[in-house]
Amino acid sequence: MKLRPLVFAVTAAMVVLPLTVSAADQDKSAAITRALKLLNDNQQSGSSAKGVKAAAASNEAWEASDVVFDNDGNEHVRFDRKIKGLRVLGGDVVVHSKGGSLNSFTMPQPRGLSIRNGGTIAGSTAVAIARAYFNGTESGHTDAESIVYARDTDPALAYSVTVSGLKRDQTPSSMEFVIEAASGRVLDMIEHVHTTATAGTGTGVFSGKVNLTTDSTTTGFALRDPSRGGHYINNSANGTGNGTLMTSTTNTWGNGSNSNAQSAAVDALYGQNMTWDYFKSVHGRSGIANDGKGAYSRVHYSKNYANAFWDDSCFCMTYGDGDGKTLGPLLSLDVAGHEMSHGVTSRTAKLVYSGESGGLNEATSDIFGVSVAFYANNPSEPASYALGRKLFLTGDGTRGFRYMFKPSLDGSSADCYSSSVGSLDVHFSSGVANHFFYLLAEGAVVPAGYGSGTTYNVTPAKLVCNGDTTLKGIGRDVAGKIWYRALTVYMTSTTNYKAARTATLNAAKDLYGTTSTQYAAVGKAWAAVSVN
Repeated sequence: MKLRPLVFAVTAAMVVLPLTVSAADQDKSAAITRALKLLNDNQQSGSSAKGVKAAAASNEAWEASDVVFDNDGNEHVRFDRKIKGLRVLGGDVVVHSKGGSLNSFTMPQPRGLSIRNGGTIAGSTAVAIARAYFNGTESGHTDAESIVYARDTDPALAYSVTVSGLKRDQTPSSMEFVIEAASGRVLDMIEHVHTTATAGTGTGVFSGKVNLTTDSTTTGFALRDPSRGGHYINNSANGTGNGTLMTSTTNTWGNGSNSNAQSAAVDALYGQNMTWDYFKSVHGRSGIANDGKGAYSRVHYSKNYANAFWDDSCFCMTYGDGDGKTLGPLLSLDVAGHEMSHGVTSRTAKLVYSGESGGLNEATSDIFGVSVAFYANNPSEPASYALGRKLFLTGDGTRGFRYMFKPSLDGSSADCYSSSVGSLDVHFSSGVANHFFYLLAEGAVVPAGYGSGTTYNVTPAKLVCNGDTTLKGIGRDVAGKIWYRALTVYMTSTTNYKAARTATLNAAKDLYGTTSTQYAAVGKAWAAVSVN
């Protein structure tokens, strides 16, 4: 049983629990109670602790959203924040403790929040502003929600309005607009459908012949896997709807051709399987939301649709068939892992999908997408740090959507950090973190097919931003564990590159110690992409 989010006022004296809870839920509830007490009572010096004391006097409340337990007894409890009943965007906090004793807080807003302005525009005006800013065909919108906006700024009263519909390229969009209540100025635009430019027995378009666990029905079989949270595949049949469950009278699926509708479904289920298995085996995570429940995928979405996306509102993955000219179906394993990892981020750090945090959100999906592909070790889909290579219909097989070892090879992504990185599209600001992860995992080593004398002409000196061509890697498995712990324990919704450096160093310290090769390598890899 999953523990439902519990809302606690800072001044609350007790915790009300469901009548029946599992042992795991009891442990979580106890950890939440301990963390709440630390938020309420901590008296030690330091800006974070003072901020908590100030918060207690400012009518703030905390809603527990995640709990992480370490084997050594450390606990990390994540809270969302409210002030005077209003949701605080950018106000999330992580309490790190052991045995009821505080270790530290991760708190982007380290003081009690006071709102800097009052509201002068009506909620209906905010809705009209959001609808006017939406770039696509609208299908609906929410009412204006009064919130406190505190993302990299002094807290301000604002409205949140989400407008849903289709972008001009037919990609679904669920865009949250944050509008300042005092002026009507658009403070932020946050996309909740996360996209990428680039997933029995069956034969997939990309995965080749694979073993599948399916579900029996009264008339045959369904592409639904009871052993992995019941995740399943729907066929949208070139429409934009939810589609219908993929079924068959036999338990042999697809023939490797995209003209056979089942082939894409095989790739989609295989992608879900490998993503589930990777997070379970490597990180101990049971499903995307860590609740043992599976997501689902839609294949054959729209016509000539050359994209794929994760949508948090349906907790589902969607794949197009490509344009048939440049791109084939968007079903490669690294794309599947990428998109479903957006769901992991949305259930943990909730990295806001704009600015530097948006770049870190995208990079997290690239990092885990590549990690899933390497984990699968499928000879029909050789893993590569050039994402999406299998999707291009022409060329020598080296072209990708992302080049993690040298992000600027795509013509737009950033190799090195600068203060202007946050102004880039999140798919391009992600380059700095992608570059960091490659150097941490592999060092200043040029991948085969991209070195001197090739079309790309990459040299070790071109791989680093600080000239450190002696940089050594610690392996992708270790690098992945460090990034996962940083994401799930230390990052928050507004983490930027400077904070990501701190988060990964903390993760390396926890896993390997401050005197370890791994800890030193994290610092050196960040320096190699100009994050110091």
